[in-house]
Amino acid sequence: MSDPIHTPNDIVQRLEALEIKASFTEDLVDQLNLTIYRQQQHIDELLRAVALLRQQMPEGGGSTAVRDLRDELPPHY
Repeated sequence: MSDPIHTPNDIVQRLEALEIKASFTEDLVDQLNLTIYRQQQHIDELLRAVALLRQQMPEGGGSTAVRDLRDELPPHY
């Protein structure tokens, strides 16, 4: 079997189709890069917030001691 003979018009149409696909691909990559950039900004913001909360935590606040919730009830209960 031999390859079908392509006319110059067929080649031009195929080339145009490839150029369109490449253009859409570039747009998609740009959108994905922007999404990743925004997500990284959000992650950095969350990490700063966690670090700030850790600084505000009292000493020994990270202990794993079990608390009885009845000890924390207000006196009128």
